[in-house]
Amino acid sequence: MKITASTQNAKTWPNLVTMFFDQVEQSGDSPFLWSKQDGTYVAQSWCEAAKQVSELARGLKSLGVKKGARVLLVSENRPEWLIADIAIMAIGAITVPAYITNTETDHLHIIENSGAKLAIVSNTRLTERVLPAALKSDFLKDIVTMEMSEILQIEKIKIHTWEEILEVGMASRENIATEYKVIKRDQTACIIYTSGTGGAPKGVMLHHGAILHNCAGAQDALMELGLGKEIFLSFLPLSHSYEHTAGQFFPISIGAQIFYSEADTLAANMLEARPTIMTAVPRLYETLHSRITRGVKKQGGIKEYFFKKTLELGRKRIEVGSLGLVDNLLNAALSLIVRKKIQQKFGGRLKALVSGGAPLNTEVGLFFLALGLRILQGYGLTESAPVISVNRPSKIKIETVGAPMNDVTIKIAQDGEILVQGELVMQGYWMNEDATAESIKDGWLHTGDVGHLDDMGRLIITDRKKDIIVNSGGDNIAPQRIEGVLTLAPEIAQAMVYGDNRPHLTATLVPDPDWTEQWAKENSKPSDLQALSKDESFYKALTHVIDGINANLSNIEKIRRFIIAHEPFTIENTQMTPSMKIRRHKIIEIYGQSLIGLYGKN
Repeated sequence: MKITASTQNAKTWPNLVTMFFDQVEQSGDSPFLWSKQDGTYVAQSWCEAAKQVSELARGLKSLGVKKGARVLLVSENRPEWLIADIAIMAIGAITVPAYITNTETDHLHIIENSGAKLAIVSNTRLTERVLPAALKSDFLKDIVTMEMSEILQIEKIKIHTWEEILEVGMASRENIATEYKVIKRDQTACIIYTSGTGGAPKGVMLHHGAILHNCAGAQDALMELGLGKEIFLSFLPLSHSYEHTAGQFFPISIGAQIFYSEADTLAANMLEARPTIMTAVPRLYETLHSRITRGVKKQGGIKEYFFKKTLELGRKRIEVGSLGLVDNLLNAALSLIVRKKIQQKFGGRLKALVSGGAPLNTEVGLFFLALGLRILQGYGLTESAPVISVNRPSKIKIETVGAPMNDVTIKIAQDGEILVQGELVMQGYWMNEDATAESIKDGWLHTGDVGHLDDMGRLIITDRKKDIIVNSGGDNIAPQRIEGVLTLAPEIAQAMVYGDNRPHLTATLVPDPDWTEQWAKENSKPSDLQALSKDESFYKALTHVIDGINANLSNIEKIRRFIIAHEPFTIENTQMTPSMKIRRHKIIEIYGQSLIGLYGKN
């Protein structure tokens, strides 16, 4: 079965750098990039950003960065990230983004694999992570630090400051336009290393055309929102392809402003930036869902009643399509009493929340829709720059990931795997012809995801091909769906389901920290998770929760036994990817023997 999205005329550019400078001409001195200075958001104009891009590009050339050279970029989200990214591309070089959570081993792998000779790093803390890897490599020779570095010069690696390189670029009279105007759409723009859910990261080569194709497709898909002077809040890592395209280049393509969020202050930043469009991974929406429901439950009384009634009527309207006279009047009143207050917590002018990077639990999606917060689920992967499909604002069916974007062709293979064609498809994996040949066959990108198309041509994802659990009875089970159901319970924060070639499913659970603390207080127990994981009464309390969840699962999906994790799954302990997906192989390495042991119990 195959479907091709309809084609419409859309503005195109020869490359991403030209797109940026074209938008600079349109927007001039109007605000563009917002970042915190002394606790207050301060704007940088389009012209100011463009000046720094040109100066940095010329400065990088003075360090010997040439066309095709790979430049490592390690930084939290900030204006300098965007400026560095475009400056690298402006001289025909290739950006190699790296996560700020990367270990020395991660950095060494990327430096060695990409052959990066120069790195741009934000601060001393991150430089101290990159430097040991650089010293072990024969490639990297220069590091440019955005902030003044406390690291002394060493013989093998030359340390430069951001301001120093800008000054060199300022003194140069070279016209950068002669460099970037010859860049073609099929020239490599960046090498983005996959977050490695199942092994060593591979470098995905994305050309300018792939990202531009995504920008044009997103603009078409969101056009009915009435795109105008949009405001984005950037908080997902820019080193991830989702934020790199959707949170940086797409805003540039429509002349939008970008606010950079601070670490751990997202709620406050939303009130300050008042974004019109937000892109995030399902994990964030799950967290917000838990916080909102827990907060309402604490309030109790009439407020809890009104909230539940709002959800009930909101869902009824979505599922049935309309409400009766009385319900309609009550729903309108609840919009003023409940929905408006919730929407204000998001800044009050949000047009759409966009979810991608992993499957969104349908119940979570319906929750936000019922509260009057439009949430659009999309689908893609790094290898597709990354967006393949997305729900249109007027045609939301939250259990799907929408129809393919313009000029994207989707085909479902005989085994259910989703195959994709279009300009958005990667050039291949850097220095890995075997992996490329395995992923791209006869021009089709093999996504590794399993799904099908509904009667309206919307894509439904069922699971990752490699993650599907086949139990000893031969039943195929999608673990992500069950994990989503488990984490909807307020008592469970994270879950990983296990049971390949086993008679039934088991799970590793991370209890919700707030619920855990409250339970420990009420039962005079220590709140330490490692201690509680061995506590029989705590286990019984979670068993009661699991019993309630199992009542709504099919027989083969029921969780028969479980273990309690010693700590949450985090990026820092390598049990989650930087894009907030669980690393199954890592969790199994730690808890595998305990999970196997569950099958020996009666």
